[in-house]
Amino acid sequence: MTTSQPSSSIIEEVKNLLSYSCNEGLKTGASFSSLHKGLVKVYFEAKNVEIDYDRQKVKVDLPITPTEYTKVSFDCQDLERFLKSCIKTDKKSLLYYQNVLAYYSYLKVA
Repeated sequence: MTTSQPSSSIIEEVKNLLSYSCNEGLKTGASFSSLHKGLVKVYFEAKNVEIDYDRQKVKVDLPITPTEYTKVSFDCQDLERFLKSCIKTDKKSLLYYQNVLAYYSYLKVA
């Protein structure tokens, strides 16, 4: 399976979606938590992700072996910047982002 648009375009669109979701999306009450959690899961290969938007705190179960995980939590002074730093450019991630963009484009139209 290959991506149908250049990787730089996909990355830029994901960054734009993250900007919207962390600013306008939260103001309007739209839920983008699955987007944010999914991005963190892909980046860290985490099992579980929780985001406390009020406290700007992220909790993740990080793999330490293929079958063992450890719980880690950390504060994010700037959640949008943190989420954008979780963007990867490998083929698997780009395919994931392309699916995310298609999903949110569909929701916007519906």
